[in-house]
Amino acid sequence: MDSLRYSAIEARSSRYWMLLIGLGLIALIGGLSAHHMEVEGHVITGMNNQVVWGLPHVFAIFLIVAASGALNAASIASVFGKVEYKPLARLSALLALSLLAGGLAVLVLDLGRPDRLIVAMTTYNFKSIFAWNIFLYTGFFAIVGVYLWWMMDYPMMKHSKKAGLVAFIWRLILTTGTGSIFGFLVARSAYDSAVLAPMFIIMSFAFGMAIYILVLMAAYSWTRRPLGNYILNKLRNLLGVFIASVLYFVAVYHLTNLYMTGQHEVEKFILLRGGIYTSLFWFGQILIGGLIPLALIYMPQTKNCRFTLAAACGLVVLGGLAQVYVLVIGGQAFPLEMFPGMEVSSSFFDGVVGEYFPSIWEVLLGFGGVAVALILVVVGIAVLQFLPDSLADNIVDPHSK
Repeated sequence: MDSLRYSAIEARSSRYWMLLIGLGLIALIGGLSAHHMEVEGHVITGMNNQVVWGLPHVFAIFLIVAASGALNAASIASVFGKVEYKPLARLSALLALSLLAGGLAVLVLDLGRPDRLIVAMTTYNFKSIFAWNIFLYTGFFAIVGVYLWWMMDYPMMKHSKKAGLVAFIWRLILTTGTGSIFGFLVARSAYDSAVLAPMFIIMSFAFGMAIYILVLMAAYSWTRRPLGNYILNKLRNLLGVFIASVLYFVAVYHLTNLYMTGQHEVEKFILLRGGIYTSLFWFGQILIGGLIPLALIYMPQTKNCRFTLAAACGLVVLGGLAQVYVLVIGGQAFPLEMFPGMEVSSSFFDGVVGEYFPSIWEVLLGFGGVAVALILVVVGIAVLQFLPDSLADNIVDPHSK
């Protein structure tokens, strides 16, 4: 570890600028799509009076949740004193800030009148979980920003462990707040659950770790810097634990609902009769996002295989998007029970399952947010010294001779 040195990547190559321009074009298209929806109105989207949070919210929530989990490597190094994770901490913090920025960019542009965000930032209703999340998001930027500064500034480095502890606590609170947005919505049968807050925390661990591994492997492959199996296997095992934990909390969430008679209908909808939502749950969330990645991670034949690790991470990302889609969109599609025990019929589709299919504008806005996050990472590692020159086994493995 004493021989560890950091440096910025080479930003003069044509490959680097082609990557940056490509990501910039995706972000620009996403911004233009948001402008088009602003001018024409949300009537051109798939959203309606029943499904008011569409695909952009799925991307936004996924990125915000993943931002918290992307800080895993830094937290393990600073809070739990695992020195082998210390070389990963700077990139971990940069990725966390970038993902949160990308998620909030989608969220703000999808508001319909993003200029009115100033109202939410100056007028607070402390009974609203949304108001609390304004503090949580801005606080995350400030705290992780200071944490990153202290990790990179030698005179302040002695204080980085304290900043890391504060950042660790804050990110748990942030993800709890995001999960509580849904958990506190008692009118929605699919949301009303205290299990959602801790489930969002473990979801953040899995999503953030998967994205972090992909970015780490891509950065070192791109720059041809040494990346040993020791650190990758550490991250691989952590990812496996997080995936299994997500599956456990999903099981607890649904078993809890099945225990309560009033929740049986929404469980039948999600698990059995929900059409696209049922398919996404079993095939997208459970199989693609859970069981297959676990098999790829823990099969003895794939222990040092980087392709299967990258595949597992990619599947976790896809499964995570499916999970958030089922929760956010499926939870709204299930009809509200306005008058329990009574049949209601009106022009507002009472008791009718909501229909939703995302428009191309929503898809482009979502990918635009992803591009914003990646642009910040790509520019960051080219401007400042985020990446160690080498993560070879003889450097990061404390037991290496």
